[in-house]
Amino acid sequence: MAIRHIAMRAGLAVVVLGATPALAQDAAKGKTVFARCALCHDVKPGPKKMGPNLAGLFGRTSGTMAGFVYSPAMQKAKIKWDAKSLDAFLTKPTALVPGNRMAFAGVPVAADRANLIAYLKAEAK
Repeated sequence: MAIRHIAMRAGLAVVVLGATPALAQDAAKGKTVFARCALCHDVKPGPKKMGPNLAGLFGRTSGTMAGFVYSPAMQKAKIKWDAKSLDAFLTKPTALVPGNRMAFAGVPVAADRANLIAYLKAEAK
């Protein structure tokens, strides 16, 4: 009985740690999540859509991609895009950058955001 109790407590610790978005990354699942974004964004260099092209996203500063007209809010945000800043932005874009023009409510599920970020890391080169 005592061993079961310890195992249950250990299992609970694993579940709590396992809920961290950084641990749940699956680029294939992220591609499915990206389908919500694909109408406005592309991950391959070249195509111009309603939103900025995401090729070369990691390490880029918000509002700086040549050839795209960003909102003043996004230009002023000066966010350096990495996994952490993308996670915050994708949670609720208007919360991180009030006044941005992206008409998207966000990705509320942490695992979906982690998978989407993994996909972007793999594909938006």
